[in-house]
Amino acid sequence: MDPRDRHHEHIIPSAEEAPTPRVGTVLPTSSPLGTDGAALPPPDSAEKPATGTEAASLPTEDVPLSPRTEVRDVPGGTVVVVVMERPDGKPATLGPEGLRRLTEAVRAAVVRCEREGHLAVVLTGVGTTFLAGADLDLVTRHADSISARELGRMGHVLVEEIMDAPVPVVALVNGTALGGGLEVALACRARLAVDDVRMLGLPESHLGLVAGWGGSFLLPHLIGPAAATTVLLENPLRNNRLLRAADALELGVVDAVAHARRDADGETWPAEELGALLADPPRDSVPVRYAPEGADEAELQEAWERVAEAEPLVERAERGGRAAPRRAFELLTAARTSSRTEAFAAEDEALHELVPTPQLRNTIHSMAILRAHRPGRAASQVRSVGVIGGGLMASQLAVLLAGRLQVPVVLREVDAERAERTRALVAAEIGKLGLDGGAAEALGGLLTATTELADLADADLVIEAVFEELSVKQQVFGEVEQLLRGDAVLATNTSSLSVTAMGSVLQHPERLVGIHFFNPVARMPLVEIVRTPSTSPEALEAARTLAWAVGKTTIEVADAPGFVVNRVLIRLLAEALNSMERGTPPAVVDSALEPIGLPMGPLHLLQLVGPAVANHVLHELHNRLGDRYPLSPGLDAVVAEGASFLTGPPSATTPLDASVGRFFGAASASTVSPGSDDGGRVPSSPPVAGGARQYGPDDEASLLRRVQLALADEVHRMIDEGVAARDSIDVGMITGAGWPLHRGGITRYLDEAGASEETGGLFHP
Repeated sequence: MDPRDRHHEHIIPSAEEAPTPRVGTVLPTSSPLGTDGAALPPPDSAEKPATGTEAASLPTEDVPLSPRTEVRDVPGGTVVVVVMERPDGKPATLGPEGLRRLTEAVRAAVVRCEREGHLAVVLTGVGTTFLAGADLDLVTRHADSISARELGRMGHVLVEEIMDAPVPVVALVNGTALGGGLEVALACRARLAVDDVRMLGLPESHLGLVAGWGGSFLLPHLIGPAAATTVLLENPLRNNRLLRAADALELGVVDAVAHARRDADGETWPAEELGALLADPPRDSVPVRYAPEGADEAELQEAWERVAEAEPLVERAERGGRAAPRRAFELLTAARTSSRTEAFAAEDEALHELVPTPQLRNTIHSMAILRAHRPGRAASQVRSVGVIGGGLMASQLAVLLAGRLQVPVVLREVDAERAERTRALVAAEIGKLGLDGGAAEALGGLLTATTELADLADADLVIEAVFEELSVKQQVFGEVEQLLRGDAVLATNTSSLSVTAMGSVLQHPERLVGIHFFNPVARMPLVEIVRTPSTSPEALEAARTLAWAVGKTTIEVADAPGFVVNRVLIRLLAEALNSMERGTPPAVVDSALEPIGLPMGPLHLLQLVGPAVANHVLHELHNRLGDRYPLSPGLDAVVAEGASFLTGPPSATTPLDASVGRFFGAASASTVSPGSDDGGRVPSSPPVAGGARQYGPDDEASLLRRVQLALADEVHRMIDEGVAARDSIDVGMITGAGWPLHRGGITRYLDEAGASEETGGLFHP
């Protein structure tokens, strides 16, 4: 590792470190077997389903979906279009009233299509939203009183109305289709997606639910069990990966993709492609039995066995406190032999079990605080950027800023050889974007590598990303300040050093602000905006709007060691390492924290970050915060020998290398002794029976409790010191460290675990 890239010290698991999910190769059959479900009664039937009286007892949405119907032209005729929209213009979701209205709108559109001789019924949304799924806010607000089983049944009534229609019902997927929104599309005979759609998926098991409006049954019969396993289980359990239109086409989730050609209002109507799909439909009805042409029983058996490969992911999710993935796995497995009626009833029952759980409530709470911190709309006033440094992190930063802001970015390196290396790194980063030749060339034209510091003189904002050493950063700031305009902003991307100390060499420290991006820059959603006692409101606003303009979630933090994310994660890692120093086996250390539900164990995380990087930050926090961040002679030795905690490349599933335990031992000097001063708040080990404290090896339960108490202690300290607000800490840990949504943020988790009360009081009284 080039030492100049030690500004990578973002102690986090990347949201994209998991392997790219496999794409199913089994495409939908062109001759499906048809439906086995009972037809929906006509509108005037005495057996009219739960779009009326039963639904009346359910709570309703604040602003229900209000579908409108119109007739539009396509080559060869006309179609009846049902536009799914809300009157307030927000993304359309479905609650009881919206389900009732959409079911009636579909029924009426089918009748009109038959009566007037139109080609088909087309379901679509507005702008860049097809249908965003169920109204989860409504569900969680009324979790105690709402009938989840009945809500599921209402969704199935809508799906059956679409599936059993005597005329073709086609989905024009104009934008985001998630959860129940995609399930509505799956009930259609065909799906045409617009090529700029980037958010398609069934994320329910990530959220604490199951695909409960037919998706658990329809998807495997449409695209095959292998591809359905990817969409229903693997993608949600690997940081909720979503599909782009092209991905969905490859998997068979959609049948065709059309160029967007959006108007000034963001609307699109690909009449030619829609007409072609209607003229040559991919199927005559919605598949309810997976039967690819020519497949024998052995091939079908092999295809369905693919579902079992998701078992390890499901087991890990269960150990992390998540019930939904197991139910999703069971529904997908049962889809092979279930009838439609049986499968839909099983989905209803699963929703009935999962909606009242704390996991779902916590997930919705997490989503609410994330929404409150989502990027603002204020425009960045930065028109040119300078980057000091040319290593990997600097190159990632430069490409992101140039591409998203469309402004010139100049990177400065100390000599010609390093500047040439920077050009190669920038070119590689551009290559990862998959741009066409013209766009890649245009982006490259915005980026310049130089050895002359004076080439940064006209920049509105200069950010340093050099070697993570205070004296080096002070030197570059002292040099560049003399060249800049008085209104230019200086920024540092440091992950743990004192921003205040960097500013001590400046004539105008008020222009200095921390803008801590996480690695990899393009993918990690969080930026910590770091203020010093001197930072001006103008510098803070420039940093904040810059981060928003490149699509990042921001939290504002005071200048303090490790800021938020690294401070919390290093406290966690320090406890794990200290336990190994006291003789706890590596396998126990790595598995002890599984009940939290983090993306990977602490030793896997150490290897992903890099032992040298983690050790550097640990030393920095030990020097600044004291013995509660004990040094680890074992980690020092791992770094010195170039050893690894794992047997292969870092990932959540790579086996541990048990031999790494030889570097650690019970006699280590890092062990916190009974008489040491750790601030009086949390013991080095949790109490055991009779009030005695343990100073030997841990079992899984004692190490988990030690970590819970340590994290609660550190979060209390950060709040007490004014480093960050409670919700900002939660957002930082979710977006910067992969803290699981179903825990409701780190503060709710520590409350529920009882650790916060033991170390200072509840975070949510």
